[in-house]
Amino acid sequence: MMKRLLPLGLAMIIFNPSLALEIKSLGNYGAIDSAALRVTEPAAPLTLKAALELAYGANAALSTAKRELEAVTGSILQAGLLPNPRVEALIEDPRPENRLTAVYVNQPLELGGKRPARIAAAERRLDVASAELNAMRAEIRAAVMVAFFDVLVAQERFLLTQGLVELSQRATTAAAKRVTAGKVSPVEETKARVAEASVRVELSQASTSLTMARKRLTAIWGNATPRFERAEGQVEALPALPTLKDLTARLANAPGLARAQLEVNRRQALVEVERSLRIPDVTVSLGGRRNVGVNQALLGVSLPIPIFNRNQGNILEAQRRTDKARDELSGTEIRLNNEITQALERLNVARQEIEVLQREILPGAQSAYDAATKGFTMGKFSFLEVLDAQRTLFQAKSQYLRALAEAHRSAAEIERVLGEAPDSSPL
Repeated sequence: MMKRLLPLGLAMIIFNPSLALEIKSLGNYGAIDSAALRVTEPAAPLTLKAALELAYGANAALSTAKRELEAVTGSILQAGLLPNPRVEALIEDPRPENRLTAVYVNQPLELGGKRPARIAAAERRLDVASAELNAMRAEIRAAVMVAFFDVLVAQERFLLTQGLVELSQRATTAAAKRVTAGKVSPVEETKARVAEASVRVELSQASTSLTMARKRLTAIWGNATPRFERAEGQVEALPALPTLKDLTARLANAPGLARAQLEVNRRQALVEVERSLRIPDVTVSLGGRRNVGVNQALLGVSLPIPIFNRNQGNILEAQRRTDKARDELSGTEIRLNNEITQALERLNVARQEIEVLQREILPGAQSAYDAATKGFTMGKFSFLEVLDAQRTLFQAKSQYLRALAEAHRSAAEIERVLGEAPDSSPL
């Protein structure tokens, strides 16, 4: 009898179906992509679409979220595995005439739906990881949009300042000629040179701002040294102004809100796991014993009696954490609603400011500067009037660029909260 039972117990260990499932699954989930995260963009004009593709493929935070999603699949595999059998051997009294030898194979049998509850909880965890990946993707998209349009605005500001430097140089040359001709005081030339130096300082600041904006953009995909020639896009193409009703309707599918809702579902699944643990498992024992030349078969059942410990504390903790997740869901909904409302208001204000600048301020400032420059050349205006008109034009154009940047930043904030719009397409 003993010679038959021992190979039987070893066979149950070696040919355990759950062990075979684990070995098979290692081929699906064990491989790790070792591709480097950092990439370098080509030395060519960079579009928003290309920047998004680079960020999606190489952003470190997004890669971390993907790895978490891959790791959670392992928890689903583990949750579905059966308990391992256990082999016990016992020898009493080593003297041959009194020797007692016994071998047992113990197999726990889970009761109370523990295995389905574990699998359901692991699947809800996978849902949460997937929602976190979507939320991270929305954040990366918004970050790329903000950084990309910051580069576009910085490029325009740099070109604007370069133009002002050229205008200042011409004004200085004109002032020098009038001083030589004896038409104005040398003080006018000094003022012109001071104004030109001031604009050169602003050109240096604009160059620094452009360099920093380029680095912030490429840092999203891990490149500390930008290589692209320039950002290529339409900075004056204003984002659409959606209605608050449309944004509120989209809020139900927002990545952050979906993540909070799925966390509630996961917590509820964990409550069911803890409740299933109230019911004790049965352990079935099968074995044999040889006692002084006599072989005996053994069959036993072991069942804990749940008198004191019925997993009350863990159940209570899981229930309260579910309540906490529900409260966090309500808070997340309120917070996201406030964020999209504020972003929509900023976008509306920026669009109104841009319209006023385009319709009234910029044409007026340009006309005043052209008139002052022409009048100064003809001797009708002083250089102070030219300088004032130049400063007014520069401030108006700078304000226009800041308003454009704010409009694109507000639109990106809306997309960060609500996720990518169904009809949105990168430039």
